[in-house]
Amino acid sequence: MKIKVSAGIIGAVLMLSASQSWAVTLKLSHNQDKSHPVHKAMEFFAKKSKEYSNGDITILIYPMGTLGTQRETMELIRSGAIPLVKTNAAEMEAFENWSTFLILPYLFRDRDHYYQVMQGDIGRKILDSTKSSNLLGFRFRASAARSFYGNKPGPRHNDLKGMKVRVQPSPGAVGVIVCMGGNLTPANHPDLWTALQQGVVDMAENSVMALTTMRHKRMVKSFSLDEHTMVPDVDLMSNAAFDKLSQENQAVILKAAKESMSYMKDLWSEEEKQELAKLDKMGVKVYQVDKAPFIEKVQPMYAYLTKNSPALAPMLADIQAAK
Repeated sequence: MKIKVSAGIIGAVLMLSASQSWAVTLKLSHNQDKSHPVHKAMEFFAKKSKEYSNGDITILIYPMGTLGTQRETMELIRSGAIPLVKTNAAEMEAFENWSTFLILPYLFRDRDHYYQVMQGDIGRKILDSTKSSNLLGFRFRASAARSFYGNKPGPRHNDLKGMKVRVQPSPGAVGVIVCMGGNLTPANHPDLWTALQQGVVDMAENSVMALTTMRHKRMVKSFSLDEHTMVPDVDLMSNAAFDKLSQENQAVILKAAKESMSYMKDLWSEEEKQELAKLDKMGVKVYQVDKAPFIEKVQPMYAYLTKNSPALAPMLADIQAAK
């Protein structure tokens, strides 16, 4: 017995199948809590991706390192286990050689210089190089300047001599402390509160946002506004996950990411001012720092990179020359 199916029904089924075939759910990992501007920007990104794709793209956000540390999620995205990651240049140092100079101390003169470089042609050129690692770099995000804080008066003059300092597990971050004369002291970030309390560590370095939102703020008495690094944050997507999207949804992801970064730029600027204002109420003394002696002390890092990484020297020169 022959079954007759109308052309209209067949057409409807095909259209439904086509629309469903582009529906995708993507996991996005980052290491900040839900009150942080990073998370708010990620929510904006997810919202716009869903809106612009007419519901095709759903992004599930996993904050606070629930899928792993930034280093672990870098391994996961490279293997294709997760499609989207927010990380920073320090954590990419083991995978991308350009990260080496992006974490140089005092590379960026100020926030305007940072945005001009990282969101302009130079930043785009750097991100395009991630394709060789099977990654798609969207754009560099707003990033806070990192300064020193601890349970004793911080560096106000020209070095960290005699101070036990906890830093990120990165050769570049370690180099800063060595050049400034500090004593490197290993301590995992979750253990920093105890390390400060017991005097194992005198100082740590991070943004004011990290200080005011983390538990170890209870042990901190000083914040030295030396702003030695402005390590770029970056959003990455695996090429495999991106290639599975339709061309229309690829354009959606890129558009939503760009708008999310602009959103975060404004949000970060406002929230950073608010967090700095909280330090006085927390009993944290803020020290204004003469940066010139510090800048002089870290020049060996620039000389070393220029000598040992000649391929990176021209890009470093371009960043320094950007007005």
